[in-house]
Amino acid sequence: MAKQDRAVRTRQELIRSAAETFLQGGFALASLNGISARSGVSTGALHFHFRSKRELGQAVEEKAASTLRQLLTAASRGGSPSLARLAETSQRLADLLVDDVVLRAGFCLGVDATWHSESLLWEIWRDWVRSVLVRARHEGRLAVDVDLEDTVFAVTAAVVGFEVLGRRDAAWSSPRVLDGYWQIMLPRLSGKPPGQAVPGPCPATAPAPRKPPTVVVKPAGSSSHG
Repeated sequence: MAKQDRAVRTRQELIRSAAETFLQGGFALASLNGISARSGVSTGALHFHFRSKRELGQAVEEKAASTLRQLLTAASRGGSPSLARLAETSQRLADLLVDDVVLRAGFCLGVDATWHSESLLWEIWRDWVRSVLVRARHEGRLAVDVDLEDTVFAVTAAVVGFEVLGRRDAAWSSPRVLDGYWQIMLPRLSGKPPGQAVPGPCPATAPAPRKPPTVVVKPAGSSSHG
């Protein structure tokens, strides 16, 4: 059992290190030797778990997709009105993208021209956004003059775009940025004037943007075997 647990930990460490490497320089420039060195896992152990860089990329994307689906499944069970749920969930996703390097790398792979994805995360997000907006329309919470598909594209592009911009400038990852977006969008989507109460995310209280987590590179000599 201890050996099995160690193998699971080794695999997870390799996935995390691959995610950090893909974020740093893209999929094409990543190397198995570099991922091995970053993780502190020997190349022999790496090849035991993954036969190729593509397998590692698929593992990163699958784990990221699983995390995203868990978030969206939990959000779908929530009791908030549909438009409020959409805004709240986008903020939770933004927070997760700051904290979870594998989720962040999964979205990054989706816009990497050298990666051919089988499960684009932004498509998962887009489909969920559409389902929430359809429900909002059925509930009568979406203004009659708001085009549903135009809104799907706008919300999908905004949230994914903030993540892309946040890779270079942490200010784009600030909760205030997304909160400001919804302060503009929610009155338009609901058809209510800005002066009226429109359900949305709680105003951000952080005075400064959150900084992306520091990536720690382990010494190559600290190898472990799984």
